Amino acid sequence: MAISHTPPASLSSARTRMPPGETPPGEGCISEAHVERADGGIWEHPAFWAALVLLGSAVVAGYFIARIFGFT
Repeated sequence: MAISHTPPASLSSARTRMPPGETPPGEGCISEAHVERADGGIWEHPAFWAALVLLGSAVVAGYFIARIFGFT
């Protein structure tokens, strides 16, 4: 068992209860405000890339289906 050199009376005053969501004074925020960057356009929209991949897959699959049935 560890022995604490701090008297029990000083522990209760050091451990004050903070309301939920509040930051204790010793853990202050060090972040700074930042400017939101602009929307990156189509390059940041995954639905576009998913549609492009699906379209390419359908074209390649269509080519092989056409070969199976003798269209090419």
